[in-house]
Amino acid sequence: MKQYFAFCALAIALVFSTNLSAQDFSGLDKSPMDMATYPSSYRVSEKQVRVIYSRPQLKGRSMSELAPSGKVWRTGANEAVEITFYEDMNVGGTAVKAGTYSLFTIPGDSEWTVILNSKLNQWGAYSYDQSTDVARVMASASKGDKALEAFSIAFKDVDDGVHMVMGWGDVRVAVPMSK
Repeated sequence: MKQYFAFCALAIALVFSTNLSAQDFSGLDKSPMDMATYPSSYRVSEKQVRVIYSRPQLKGRSMSELAPSGKVWRTGANEAVEITFYEDMNVGGTAVKAGTYSLFTIPGDSEWTVILNSKLNQWGAYSYDQSTDVARVMASASKGDKALEAFSIAFKDVDDGVHMVMGWGDVRVAVPMSK
């Protein structure tokens, strides 16, 4: 019987202490984190590439003011994008060793510079350091049929590998990748 009362007292104490220390959670992030993988199928456990990024929204603003042409951009929102290659890959004609890198871009009219950087855990592009670049490749930019409100990354199978496609507004940037 003593054990029963001790258990009840403990349960009541836990209930009240949980209420007292409950956290107030802030609202949803305005640029929520997302992830894209290749292969994209959830049934394939052996991934080749994974990209973790935040998805800013246009909300009536122009892409050119959020990702200015000719300037290093964090390629999303909040923290710099992280891309993980689970095996050695060819990215835009450049050999890249398996590993995790920060991904930056420099937007342009018809092509973008895509940058893989060895410095991780960066907030935005504020501390971007070109001396830690692992690769810089050019990727073609085109116009899509449909405008995307939220910045998005997806993978598309092509004959000679895969393209990592970044889209926002009516802009689409295809980064060729292969084994």
